[in-house]
Amino acid sequence: MSHRTPRLATRALILADDRLLLVNAYRGGISDLWCAPGGGAVVGQSLHDNLKREIWEETGLTVAVGAPCLVNEFHDPRRGFHQVDLYFRCEIVGGQIDDLWRDPEGVVTERRFFSRDALRGIRFKPDSLPEAAWGMGESLYDPLELIVR
Repeated sequence: MSHRTPRLATRALILADDRLLLVNAYRGGISDLWCAPGGGAVVGQSLHDNLKREIWEETGLTVAVGAPCLVNEFHDPRRGFHQVDLYFRCEIVGGQIDDLWRDPEGVVTERRFFSRDALRGIRFKPDSLPEAAWGMGESLYDPLELIVR
């Protein structure tokens, strides 16, 4: 039996005007699930550089990467998939959200800022996202949960 290691990804918590930037990262918009922008780590690239690249690809924004604030992991035991997401607080230093922006990989189909109240009306993951985004600065750990689509 072969052993697979968890996939590592970086994600950004970006607040602007007390609203959190989320993306719909499903090709063709096949799901209504929203998440923080980011993506898989690349061997030989720092986590910060990886996150800056992913944010640019998915949103067209340039960010400054700050402190880590959440470790989240999820899995799909049927496929043997396990991912660990490292969330960092980030600040926009260039660009703006534009509906005409296209993710070169075609994964992110929408990007939008949500108020804390607006989050109650959408599906998002992980469940700890509001606490991590608007929390008092302490780091959080959200343990293994089943993947949803």
